[in-house]
Amino acid sequence: MNQEKIMKAKMITAIVICIAALAGLFVFIGLYMDKSEEVRKTYIAKYMENLSAVSEEIDTYLESGKDLPTRYNMILSDMGAARSLVFLIDDYTEEQKAINELHYCLVKYPEQMQGKLEDVKKALDHITENLDKGYREVNEIVDSVDKMGN
Repeated sequence: MNQEKIMKAKMITAIVICIAALAGLFVFIGLYMDKSEEVRKTYIAKYMENLSAVSEEIDTYLESGKDLPTRYNMILSDMGAARSLVFLIDDYTEEQKAINELHYCLVKYPEQMQGKLEDVKKALDHITENLDKGYREVNEIVDSVDKMGN
């Protein structure tokens, strides 16, 4: 009889430990999901900051008229940073594609894109204002580039 009580106590202890471990697991899963959402929001904020920086650089480029190659390289740099950040955000597949193609066109076809910078600025401003039409405008700009030329 004594042996049965000891076994029963061990089983109850094992069940309590299993329940506590399971509860701990759920708590850590919840914390992980909360933290991943926080990180996602941080990435989105940084992405929007970089798009704003690109827009400001385009303003400077269009207004200054001086040192244009350096200004254009700054646009490319900020656009590259935005492109890198958008790939870290889940559920942004279409946005990733649009931003990647815009960056590609800025790098590959600078002569054509310099004439479209006002449209790019407008599209990026719409994106930072969380308007979906900004991505459609980016796609239209990318589609308007003659990819067989310079």
